[in-house]
Amino acid sequence: MKTTDKKTTTAKKTTTAAASKTASKTTAAKNGAVKAKASAADGLRELFVDSLKDIYWAEKALTKALPKMAKNATSENLIKAINDHLTVTQEQTARLEKVFSLVGEKASAKKCDAMEGLIKEGESIMEETEKGPVRDAGIIAASQKIEHYEIATYGTLAAFTTTLGEDDAVLLLEKTLAEEKEADTLLTETAYNTINFDAAAEDEK
Repeated sequence: MKTTDKKTTTAKKTTTAAASKTASKTTAAKNGAVKAKASAADGLRELFVDSLKDIYWAEKALTKALPKMAKNATSENLIKAINDHLTVTQEQTARLEKVFSLVGEKASAKKCDAMEGLIKEGESIMEETEKGPVRDAGIIAASQKIEHYEIATYGTLAAFTTTLGEDDAVLLLEKTLAEEKEADTLLTETAYNTINFDAAAEDEK
């Protein structure tokens, strides 16, 4: 085969490969595939650490949001529940730092879009309700959404550490998971004891 023919054949193969790659990307985009970032996790441990940084940020943000909720609540039971959970949240933040240490990572936070959104939603609910039982009911609703997010997150992190064989970290994460479930139950009891009924009574005035 002549040199020119070889060059032509090679060029055609390169063009075909590039076209195939482009077509593959186009197909992936049409199918809704998400292109990974350059810094994307490529292993379970990386995903775990990334998620750990996420919830670390979330807990720190929550310690700033809870006092505002307490100031806007009127039910003594609700105020106590929020303040008690603030203390627990601070302990959970310190516990996360221990988890970082156990898995050989430096404690660092990564902005949690989910928690930021949930906190903003809570602020919106307070802005859209009059102070009293109706706002109290709204604060409970916002708080429980936060608790459910945390329950899902800590459950997942505990599962990750179990798979990774980080037994000491599992114990710490499961302790926090139990606390989040307890807080959710307490909020439900607080709502059904009086607040939801008092809020409903406002409709009759």
